[in-house]
Amino acid sequence: MKCYYVYIVECSDKSLYTGLTNNLERRINEHNYGYNDNSYTSTRRPVKLIFNQEFIQFEQAERFEKKIKKWSKKKKIALANDNFDLLKLLSECKNKSNSKNYSPLDSARGDST
Repeated sequence: MKCYYVYIVECSDKSLYTGLTNNLERRINEHNYGYNDNSYTSTRRPVKLIFNQEFIQFEQAERFEKKIKKWSKKKKIALANDNFDLLKLLSECKNKSNSKNYSPLDSARGDST
């Protein structure tokens, strides 16, 4: 059975890279040995694996990768640290227009987000 992995690596400059592969060990080695000079990680080596999630279906892995690529660094680190309480907090909308933060008085005064 073929498996797919969504992973996050921390680069030497402390930036994060998120990727998808069917061979996690090989892919981390490719990042660290700089096989692709044009890749994001080639000038940020070495990289350290901080998170990986296994999937059986490629489509599920691809959807998850696309989802977390849009996340902030703080959210990715919370995921890597299994800090689901912080992950939930960081996922909440903080705009005034959010129903949890909405106040009819703000609208009446003309306050905008």
